Amino acid sequence: MLRSMWGTDMNIGALIVRLRIPENASLKGKRKIVKSITAQVSNRFNVSVAEIDDHDLWQVATLGISCVSNDGRHANEVLSRVVDFISRVRGDAEVLDYEIEILHAL
Repeated sequence: MLRSMWGTDMNIGALIVRLRIPENASLKGKRKIVKSITAQVSNRFNVSVAEIDDHDLWQVATLGISCVSNDGRHANEVLSRVVDFISRVRGDAEVLDYEIEILHAL
């Protein structure tokens, strides 16, 4: 683990989650659902969220989610809870796949 000159650790958690939106029939409908998910996740977990891929597909969305922590385990736990939240709470979106990576930096 790296330490800065101040003696602190910085861990960046990165999550890529791919969603299927089965009931959606338009890009406008997708934007509405993705905007709702990003707002809920950002507000509830204090993370950054952006749609990063599959912009032209009506029923698929790929989100990038990140958090910063002084503890890599905490960052992993937060992002795991994000995936669980989307899976359990959002009936309009199904998690197809996800990947979490923790980066250690100064």
